Amino acid sequence: MATIVESQHSPASPGEAGGDPVFEVRGITKVYNEGGGETEVHALRGIDLQLFAGEFVVLLGHSGSGKSTLLNIMGGLDTPTDGTVHYRGQEITDFNERELTFYRRDHVGFVFQFYNLIPSLTARENVALVTDVAEDPMKPAEALDLVGLDHRLDHFPSQMSGGEQQRVAIARAIAKRPNVLLCDEPTGALDVSTGVAVLEAIDNVNRELGTTTAIITHNAVIADMAHRVISLADGQISDLKVNTGRIRAAELNW
Repeated sequence: MATIVESQHSPASPGEAGGDPVFEVRGITKVYNEGGGETEVHALRGIDLQLFAGEFVVLLGHSGSGKSTLLNIMGGLDTPTDGTVHYRGQEITDFNERELTFYRRDHVGFVFQFYNLIPSLTARENVALVTDVAEDPMKPAEALDLVGLDHRLDHFPSQMSGGEQQRVAIARAIAKRPNVLLCDEPTGALDVSTGVAVLEAIDNVNRELGTTTAIITHNAVIADMAHRVISLADGQISDLKVNTGRIRAAELNW
């Protein structure tokens, strides 16, 4: 089994190109055969990308631009048709399924649009599902406090709002102390005010823990929170913007 070795070099400052990247994506393509037939769908077309330690990156683009496919490949949930992804210098696109499982378990936290909480478990117990198998986890209460839910430890999902449930999902994702947090439309099912609370939780994790964070969204407003904004269109990077002064979620101009 391949073992991920953490870099001994100083990480790059957030948003700056320098030092060793956390992720190095080279020439990634992804082609699907629609319906198992002869029609090919090109989800990604030769993506080159680097993400650095402590960065908060927004991946911006319309539905079908390739954002989720790219995030899933970096997170080890999908494999590319061609190209390579290196994490901390090791090629995860060469990992077998067992190695990918350990990579996902030990290094990556995922947050999706839908919360995927177990209804019969409390917030604390939902988070404990991850901490029970992690090598160096936070206590569930500590993770929930980090996302502002220290008062909801023993509440069930049905007793919480959508935004609170999403924050429980974030706490669950970060409780194992992942190096990377990958978020796919985490506010997509929420109203504006609730979405702000969720974004504040993700931002707080990035600032407090230094977790390299990538958020997929089609909402350009969220881009102002990022160190860098990477826009995708038709499976390619169409634009890359560096923010000189990122702002907090509460300051976004909705």
